[in-house]
Amino acid sequence: MAKAFGPPNDHNILLASLSPDLRAVLAPHLELVRLEQRSALEYPQEKIERVTFPVDCVGSMVAVGDEGRRIEVGLFGFDGMSGTSIVMGVETSPLEVFVQVAGDGYTIDTEVFRGLLDQHDALELHFKRYIHCLNIQTTQTALSNGQSKLEERLARWLLMCHDRVSDDRMALTHDFLSIMLGVRRAGVTVGTHILEGKGLIRAGRGVITILDRDGLEAEARGSYGVAEKEYARLFGNPPTD
Repeated sequence: MAKAFGPPNDHNILLASLSPDLRAVLAPHLELVRLEQRSALEYPQEKIERVTFPVDCVGSMVAVGDEGRRIEVGLFGFDGMSGTSIVMGVETSPLEVFVQVAGDGYTIDTEVFRGLLDQHDALELHFKRYIHCLNIQTTQTALSNGQSKLEERLARWLLMCHDRVSDDRMALTHDFLSIMLGVRRAGVTVGTHILEGKGLIRAGRGVITILDRDGLEAEARGSYGVAEKEYARLFGNPPTD
């Protein structure tokens, strides 16, 4: 099956799907920057300084607990943005947000962004609709984490990451995947071996290649697709102009 958002096209869908008038409001304040892997976008309970709209990078939202416990609760790329709490009028978040796949993104100063949202109700509504989609993704993640086998969870996560990159090859270590899935590294090894044994992926050192996307969707057993369909209903994949 095709990727949920189509291939990356050097734009951010949230920005591209704005009306021309609203895009013109934001455009003078956006700065295109390079974001390296592991770059921090938000620190837990610290004031968010800038909001980022990825173009071809991928961001991860991670819940942090006691004794170093961490698990991913949200994933976004050229479909989304960081700093969602700013849209809701909150300056901080308990989450850690960082870049998991390096690339470019547009950034805007938080105070400028919040000021523009206050001035333009339609702009605020647009980004609140994205938060609605992200909330659905989070609930599906909770359902998957609680009710799915590890290989099903891994299949869903790989599909979500694959949606947001241009290549079938993704630089992903088992250590990194263990954080994303909230399991031990040994569990990730078992999960990748199962998917590899079914011919769905090829796992190398620090790289996973998607071989059979349709097969991965079947392996995910319905845990993938609900949030993606809602996003497509609200935003589609608009062309740049």
